[in-house]
Amino acid sequence: MRPRRVPISANIGWKALRRRRVQLTRGAIAATTVAALVFTSQAAAGVPIVRDAETEALIQAYAAPIFKVAGLDGQSMQIFLVPDRGFNAFVADPSRMFINTGTILTSETPDEVIGVLAHEAAHLAQGDLAGIRQTIANSTTAALIGALVGVGAALAGSATGLEGIGQAGTGIMAGSMHAAQRNVLAYARAQEASADRTAVAFLDATGQSGAGMVAVLRRLADEVMFSSRGVDPYVQSHPLPADRVATVEALVRNSPHVNKTSSPELQRRHDLVRAKLAGFTMTPQQVGRRYPQSDASLPARYARAIAAYRAGALNPAIARIDELIQIQPDNPFFWELKGQALLEGGRPADALVPLRQAVSLAPRSGLLRILYGQALVATEQQDNIKVAIKNLTVGLQTDPDVPVGWRTLARAHALAGDVPRAELATAEGLFVLGNFREAQIHATRAQERLKTGSPGWVRAGDIIAYTPPRSR
Repeated sequence: MRPRRVPISANIGWKALRRRRVQLTRGAIAATTVAALVFTSQAAAGVPIVRDAETEALIQAYAAPIFKVAGLDGQSMQIFLVPDRGFNAFVADPSRMFINTGTILTSETPDEVIGVLAHEAAHLAQGDLAGIRQTIANSTTAALIGALVGVGAALAGSATGLEGIGQAGTGIMAGSMHAAQRNVLAYARAQEASADRTAVAFLDATGQSGAGMVAVLRRLADEVMFSSRGVDPYVQSHPLPADRVATVEALVRNSPHVNKTSSPELQRRHDLVRAKLAGFTMTPQQVGRRYPQSDASLPARYARAIAAYRAGALNPAIARIDELIQIQPDNPFFWELKGQALLEGGRPADALVPLRQAVSLAPRSGLLRILYGQALVATEQQDNIKVAIKNLTVGLQTDPDVPVGWRTLARAHALAGDVPRAELATAEGLFVLGNFREAQIHATRAQERLKTGSPGWVRAGDIIAYTPPRSR
C-alpha cells in the first residue's frame, strides 16, 4: 500500500454553516507515545489528529454494518479522530473519514454517532467526492482565468505601491469566482440533502433507528438558529439545519425501526469512550464538574482516574485504575491505561505486565502492540529487545502510519546490533512523516548493507525510488 501518498482534494462536512478544507498525506502522523488517546499531528499540514485504540475500535464497530450495506470496503477505511470540540465529521477520499472528538463527547447515545457515520458513508457510496471535483472543474474554467488576472493585478499593485490596483485585483478575483462558487455550493447542498436520505435508508437496512440522526440535526438547528438569521442559504454548502430536520424526521417517522435503541453493551462502551475523551481533553476541574465524586458509575470513575494520571498524581491514579480493573478484568483498555501511566511515569519495567495483558486481551490492536514494544525497549534490557522487535513489527504491519513505532523499532534494532534494519526503520518513520529526502538518505544506507533481493532491501529501494506528487 505504501509508499503511495494520496492528497485530500475534497471535503464534505457534516456541520452546517462551516466547511473545513484539509490537505494532508495519508498517515503523515507524528507522536511521542502511542497509548490511550495520544495526540498526534499531521506533519505535512499541521492538522492534529488523535489516536486511541478503544475509541477507534468503537467507531469501527459503529461503522461496520453501515459500510457493509453501503457497499464500502470497511477493512480499508481509516477513521481518524480530530481533537476538536465542535460537532463535525467529513470524508476526504474513499479510504478516509474524519470525526471530531466533540461529536462523540456531545452524543449521548451510539445512535447519534451512527447517524453521522451513515451520512458520511452516503457521500462515499454516492460518489460525491468525484462529483464535486467534476463540478469544480466544470464551473471554474472562466473563473480561474479571472482569478489569475486578479492575482496578477494585485501583485502588480503591491510591487509598485499602487494600492488601488491591488484592491482592484482583489475585486476581480471576488467577482470572477462568485458565479462559480454558487454553482459548487448548490451542488454541495444537493449532496447533503441526498446524503441525508441515503443515510436513513442505510439505517433502515441495518435495522437501526434514525432517531439519533434527528437528535443531532435538531441540536445543530438550535445552535445555528440565531446565526442563520439573514444568511443567504444559497451561499452555504449545506441546507439550513431546520430544513434538514423536517426532511429527515419525516423519513425516520415512517421507519419500522424508529423506536429501536442500541444494545446496553454498545451504550456501555459509548459511555466509557465519552468518559475517556473527557478525561484526556478536559481540565481536572471540568472533569470533576462533569463527573462529580457523587457519581459512582464506571464511566465517571474512568474519567476521574484519567484526570488524576494527567495531573501527575501517579500513585492515586494507579489505585483508581486498579479499581477499574478489578471491576472489569477483561477490559484491555483499563490495562492499557495502567501501562501508559506507569510508562510515562518513568516506570517502564512496571508497565510490562499490564501492557502484556492488554495485548493478550486485544491481540489485533496494532496500537497496543506498539505501546507494549515501547515499554519493552524503554527497559533497555537485552532479554526484552527480541520481544519488543516482534511486537513492534506485528503492530506496524497492522498500523504502519505511526512514526513513534518506527522510531522505537529503529532503537530496538540498534540495541540488538542490527544497524541496517535500524536505518530502514528510521527511513520508514521519516517517510510516514512526509520527510522524503531524509527518509531516502537512511534507506540508501540501509540498502547498502542489506542482502540484495531481501524484503528489507526491496523496501529500501521503494523509498529511494519514491517521487512525491507535485502540489497543485
